[in-house]
Amino acid sequence: MPDTNAAPWPWVRARLSALRPAPRPGTGRSEAQKLRTAVVTDSAAALPARYVEALPGDGLLTVTPMPVMVGAEIYGEGEDDILETIALALAAGTQVKTSRPSPGQFEQAYRTAQRNGYESVVSVHISGDLSGTVDAARLAARRVDIPVQVIDSRTVGMAQGMAVQAAVKAAAAGAGQTAVATAAALQAEGTKVYFYVPSLEQLRRGGRIGAAASLLGTMLAIKPILAVDGGKIVPLEKVRSAVRAVARLEEIVAEDARKRPGGSVRLAIHHFGNPQEADRLATRLAAALPECPPAQISSLPAVLAAHAGLGVLAVIVGQETGTTGGLST
Repeated sequence: MPDTNAAPWPWVRARLSALRPAPRPGTGRSEAQKLRTAVVTDSAAALPARYVEALPGDGLLTVTPMPVMVGAEIYGEGEDDILETIALALAAGTQVKTSRPSPGQFEQAYRTAQRNGYESVVSVHISGDLSGTVDAARLAARRVDIPVQVIDSRTVGMAQGMAVQAAVKAAAAGAGQTAVATAAALQAEGTKVYFYVPSLEQLRRGGRIGAAASLLGTMLAIKPILAVDGGKIVPLEKVRSAVRAVARLEEIVAEDARKRPGGSVRLAIHHFGNPQEADRLATRLAAALPECPPAQISSLPAVLAAHAGLGVLAVIVGQETGTTGGLST
């Protein structure tokens, strides 16, 4: 499902190219490249396709797909109709599971960065409490010669994606590995994920919440509002109806946004199978937060949709950190 209300990503290529330091007189492109840091992430970052496509094609950013298993079939993020396949499987009661990328996939990404002339890598990943992806990245980092700093973002979705974007921005400005990693970590720390799911069953099946919490929610018809806090999914509030849950989600997001510095707030909205509801939520948030740029709306990546289930609405609240990571190491 294509993104809607997406930010005008075509400017990114020109912007990042302008940030890069020009090669010194008498040096070739390969020498200039060795001054830079590559960024690697996974598809749980939910980066908009337009953003990724707008980046220069020189390996500055690599997004490693996370596999999704529907019955006996294995799919990769980005394959045609994967979200429709997951939706049909969930409706039919077919088992849907996810897996971490293999260490070999990350090893290949790191070695490719080295061949492209990068001197270091910052690898930013989904919370280690939600996936073993960061462990796979650390294992791969020990197998390569290029220095790799692995960052557990302690979050997911575009909260992780915003951290990746901060890292890319710093790397494009010529920052060294430490500064790029710091930019990612600061952005992730200041970004919150709030979401509503009509049913807790898929989160229970995936081990993201306890069976008791899922059963209680089903028996009492509770519509929970959840958050990602400290790398884990935690209950925020319990609401008795879907309409009230979405309204309360909107209130929580607006309250958070108003506490942040004016003009710095960025919003992203994820959905799975309910784009019109996401559009309406974005419209109401735009009215409540007139100084905030329009929220970017996109489907959840397949690896998250498999766990959240149909009807999820997630809102990410972040802000510009005001740092590009500098040009130091």
